[in-house]
Amino acid sequence: MTLQMNTSAVRRFSMIMKFSSWLQNIPNKLTPPPFRLMQIGSAFWQSRALYVVAQLDIASVIADGELSSGLIASKVSANPDAVFRLLRMLQAMGIFEETAPGVFKNNKVSVYLRKNHPNTVRAMILMHNSETMSRPWFEKLEQGVREGTSPFQLTHDEELFDFMDNHREFDQLFSEAMDSVEALTGDSFATDFDWSQFDRIIDVGGSRGAKSLSILKRYPHLTAVVVDRPQVIAEARQYWEANPAADVERIHFQGGDLLSSVPAAEGPKDIYLLSAVLHGFDYESSLKALRNLAQAIGTKGARIALMEIILPEIGTDLAGASLDMQMFMGCRGRERTLKEWTSLINAAGLKLEEVVGLQSFGSILVVKAS
Repeated sequence: MTLQMNTSAVRRFSMIMKFSSWLQNIPNKLTPPPFRLMQIGSAFWQSRALYVVAQLDIASVIADGELSSGLIASKVSANPDAVFRLLRMLQAMGIFEETAPGVFKNNKVSVYLRKNHPNTVRAMILMHNSETMSRPWFEKLEQGVREGTSPFQLTHDEELFDFMDNHREFDQLFSEAMDSVEALTGDSFATDFDWSQFDRIIDVGGSRGAKSLSILKRYPHLTAVVVDRPQVIAEARQYWEANPAADVERIHFQGGDLLSSVPAAEGPKDIYLLSAVLHGFDYESSLKALRNLAQAIGTKGARIALMEIILPEIGTDLAGASLDMQMFMGCRGRERTLKEWTSLINAAGLKLEEVVGLQSFGSILVVKAS
């Protein structure tokens, strides 16, 4: 029985995304090549401006009002002229709106930078543009490409997850950023996949359990176990103690390591959820992780749901190719084609049962014991 839901809506979304990709490619066709290269070459100006406005938390300061750049500057302890010029650039990019000379308000884009917005992406902007994540791109990308080594490791002398183990502040920012992924992908993982066929989700690498919680809210019979690094689990428990939410009591938090072992399946109504986990691993680590999952499933008949991007064999769009380069920059992982996913799954002694499409840029690969 298929686990796909909302088939027509998923097909429509796929067509819209293909059309959107075609539209985004128009500047490449119409803009004179030298000017287009200059646009791309200076694109980091925009990302740095966005980072600073997020760091100053200007969207939260403006809130629902309209404030002059001078008043904004006083509230964030910054220079009035510099703040005006920063906001003028951002409004030209479609972020914020200038309602009168030097007066700004939030628009439908900038509201997602507000701390208290339910779908804020502020932590994601801060994480990706932090010194920790920016330096490898600026300082070590060429060396990394020449050697085939992660620029992050070349910059920091340790791999990303080891770095997070040793830098608590960045680890917390990373967890916050991962919890905001739903703002980018939407809740289609909860609505386009039929979770009603299961009783328990084992959310491996689930951080604070935001995805499990979204699913549990829609399926009252479900429970979840969130498994992540011990320090992440400790932070998750503290977070939910300080920010109580409905249905959190149906989640059990457990420290663990996918590359060592995961909780054993209890029966065919269990499903392991790995959301954007394996794309951060190289082939050998991914294979080890899948074999650990296969061992945890045993003969119980449980399933695995791998929520990942599936790259086409040819003609990858900018989003997919960019995320793949981010994996190269930050770790030993990669985005994979369906052929690559299938080969990896089979090598672990498992079988790809179904690919469930989502109204998002990802899909869910349903895996079972072979």
